[in-house]
Amino acid sequence: MSRVGRQPIPVPGGVDVTLDGSRVAVKGPKGALEGSFDPELGIELTDGEILVTRPTDQPRHRSMHGLTRTLIANMVEGVTTGYERSLEIHGVGYRALQTGKDIELHVGYSKPVPFEAPPGVDLVVETPTLLHVRGIDKQEVGEIAAQIRRVRKPEPYKGKGIRYRGEQVRRKAGKAAGAGV
Repeated sequence: MSRVGRQPIPVPGGVDVTLDGSRVAVKGPKGALEGSFDPELGIELTDGEILVTRPTDQPRHRSMHGLTRTLIANMVEGVTTGYERSLEIHGVGYRALQTGKDIELHVGYSKPVPFEAPPGVDLVVETPTLLHVRGIDKQEVGEIAAQIRRVRKPEPYKGKGIRYRGEQVRRKAGKAAGAGV
């Protein structure tokens, strides 16, 4: 049996979980999330815990078991504490500016790059070179952070660009001076 899938998901106080067949709705202090899962898997709420069970040991059921449990656990964690991805901007003159809920990125292009915050996601510029993406949906927060990073990926020669906080950029050596002379 799946090590991840068989673990119960604790439901903290202040969080309401509604099960409707294969549909799970989670409501907490930070917001509400809803998801639809494989109808063949069993999802039960007992004694303040959510338990996911699978009908057989077929490969498809085995793979969906741990995934479903993890997605539901992420929903519960998202409505209680939320998720955050931090991005660092490296490069001379590279910076981010807060414009209301949206941000404006100055990363070496001829014009600034505007980036709109979708509903449910907050973009916060802490310093001109550090910004945070916050929200309750783990997948959406990660996707928005990846889109911002894609505006100017870190390049390997000088390390300039937008990177995740703590990300290591592999640096390459430049042209060898006097090579081939």
